[in-house]
Amino acid sequence: MSAPGADADEIVERSPDGRYVRFRQTLGVGAFKSVYKAYDEEEGIEVAWCQVMLDRADEAVVAQIYKEVEILKGLNHKHILQFYTYFNDMSDKAKHLVFITEIMTSGTLKQYIAKAKRVKRKVVKKWCRQILEGMTYLHSNQIIHRDLKCDNIFINGNNSEIKIGDLGLSTLMRDAPAQSVLGTPEFMAPELYDEEYNEKVDIYAFGMSVLEMVTSEYPYSECNNAAQIYRKVTQGTKPGALDKIRDEQTRAFIDLCLMHDHKQRPAAAELLEHEWLRMPFGGAGSDDDKPVSLLSAESEAAPPPAQGAAAAPSSEPPTAVPAK
Repeated sequence: MSAPGADADEIVERSPDGRYVRFRQTLGVGAFKSVYKAYDEEEGIEVAWCQVMLDRADEAVVAQIYKEVEILKGLNHKHILQFYTYFNDMSDKAKHLVFITEIMTSGTLKQYIAKAKRVKRKVVKKWCRQILEGMTYLHSNQIIHRDLKCDNIFINGNNSEIKIGDLGLSTLMRDAPAQSVLGTPEFMAPELYDEEYNEKVDIYAFGMSVLEMVTSEYPYSECNNAAQIYRKVTQGTKPGALDKIRDEQTRAFIDLCLMHDHKQRPAAAELLEHEWLRMPFGGAGSDDDKPVSLLSAESEAAPPPAQGAAAAPSSEPPTAVPAK
């Protein structure tokens, strides 16, 4: 992350058409992606400049990527991060693809939860509804996110508005070499390892994201490496964090999303009608009005600590995992 000050506001790059300028300030860095603060001179608004390395992709893959991001550019939904444009960046003689998107005031949901520490169940439900509305829209447009997680969900803290992001990166992931499965192991549905899947992989990842919202714990934190996670996922063993949830209704909702057989997972639109989300919020003193930490096995006196990984947007990049 760039230190605050005059240097952070220095203009270091301009888009080929001259409309967008990139500042030195870094919003987040991943294995093959960097996100910077930028400015749209045409509209007078701040935007995000997401720079993705394409050095390892051949021409056919790059052509497919450009074709698919053109589709993403046409998406328009209140819970999908607005995708403005893209272009090829050759300024440093490297092959980069740059996405220009809207910028969210409070960063990722993972960051936000780490700062808040105590989130009420009714707030989690509000977030879930928004995420599911965005997922329903994506799936109705034949788009699978493939890397949904709290790192890729963004929030405006002043009104709790949620938007799903990193759609362009998901497009890149699908075109990975056949010998590897790209994704975040903790959020990958078992069928992803077989490379034969549908939109239900997003439902599984959503369930893992809700688990993280409720427990402030990364799924499968009891595992030491991706291979251990792979064995548990393919064997149908749920994350240890699920056992910490005392509230039966919350646990049942998450369990439904994490069904090993993808055919038993509901669609996003069906989950929006689920009783857990539809039941009216209780008043003061009800479970909905309690911090979710009190609905798990964690003590009220010891709220979950903020994780270091929450320091930057999308700070936990997709990881290559051997396929079966």
